[in-house]
Amino acid sequence: MKKIAVVGTGYVGLVTGVALSDIGHEVTCIDIDKDKVAFMQSGKSPIYEPGLDEIMTRNIEAGRLKFTVDHKEGFANKDVAYIAVGTPENEDGTADLRFIETVAKDIAHNITGDITVVTKSTVPVGTNDYIFSLIQEHVTEGHNVTIVSNPEFLREGSAVHDAFHGDRIVIGSDSEEAAALIEEINKPFGIHIYKTDVRSAEMIKYASNAFLATKISFINEISNLCEKLNANVHDVAQGMGLDSRIGNQFLNAGIGYGGSCFPKDTSALVKIAETVGEDFELVRAVMNVNKKQQVLLVDKANEVLGDLKGKKIALLGLAFKPNTDDMRESPAIALAGELLHQGAEVVGTDPIAMDNAPNFMPGGVSYVESAEEAIKDADAAFIVTDWPQFKDLDLAIFAEKMKQPVVFDGRNCYSLERATEAELDYYSIGRPSVTRSTRESNRVRTPESV
Repeated sequence: MKKIAVVGTGYVGLVTGVALSDIGHEVTCIDIDKDKVAFMQSGKSPIYEPGLDEIMTRNIEAGRLKFTVDHKEGFANKDVAYIAVGTPENEDGTADLRFIETVAKDIAHNITGDITVVTKSTVPVGTNDYIFSLIQEHVTEGHNVTIVSNPEFLREGSAVHDAFHGDRIVIGSDSEEAAALIEEINKPFGIHIYKTDVRSAEMIKYASNAFLATKISFINEISNLCEKLNANVHDVAQGMGLDSRIGNQFLNAGIGYGGSCFPKDTSALVKIAETVGEDFELVRAVMNVNKKQQVLLVDKANEVLGDLKGKKIALLGLAFKPNTDDMRESPAIALAGELLHQGAEVVGTDPIAMDNAPNFMPGGVSYVESAEEAIKDADAAFIVTDWPQFKDLDLAIFAEKMKQPVVFDGRNCYSLERATEAELDYYSIGRPSVTRSTRESNRVRTPESV
């Protein structure tokens, strides 16, 4: 068992700290927000992450998990300090390292002995060297400090599962002793451990996220071609995914990616490349494709409905993905903004993100508690987030509730067979449209009906 401090209690820090306590370590999570710390001390998570509250409570009661705002208490007698604070995007696309700098100085001022500092935050290549230099500059005693890069690969909404069942744990260090210590700490997870140097570990995080973002934008470009060539992107993706070199993950066509990682990390990677004189054209193209894809449903609505002024549009789903209340870079934000610009009335709903949504959505959006309320007397419904609550809807409800049953599905939630059987006009991404006027004369042939 090791004594560990974790600085930052967002999605990364809190899940990391809770998971480390659950495999037997003594963990103290440090945050500057007193109210947030008091809330966590009661066993409640300030973020929506399935399964997290239960594990928090278990380890608090076992005495392995503590929360504090006192840095001296938090860092005292610790073997390891994890840095898990945010690195938000600056206006120029670079990573903002102010919180990292603050934590490095706090570590230097408050440690009571030798310590290994582990960076969980996503940081530009070379940042761990900078963290080390800051600590060395400000440390008040002659303590030995070693640095490890240990990037996180947690998916929001599945972070607890990923912490215990991830594909790999990357450990980057120029100290064999420090790398061995972090390997020992993580061994109880039973996850494959990959050790490398610090800068390669930093790059692995950015390269991984940029590659996944590229797969998403690629299949979205293919979906737009499919629509124009009367092909079905669902079938295309299935056929591609059967190739083991490609795989089927992240080949779901839709209205683009959002969240706290892909938008920020792709932008930061382009800026990192620029600092060494490289033009990362591929990733810049990925970002441009995603920006256009996020408002694709508005383009479709313009084609079908014409002028949107005065029309009521229901947004089903506001969070950037299911099983989270995170609104950062959600396609719903761009969609609502463009709809309002065109004079539409916008009504949104989400199973979890309703409290968080007004902090991110443009003014002028109204909110209701259910899909049924949102689509009542609506001229069109946009499916923005593929929550199970929306995927499992009886499609007859659209004809029953809406002024006209027109659905623009940004996540391809329904099979074309289901849409064909329902009394609605259905427009999805990269697949044939299903309309009431063509239903009988031009029956859609789908894999489900073969």
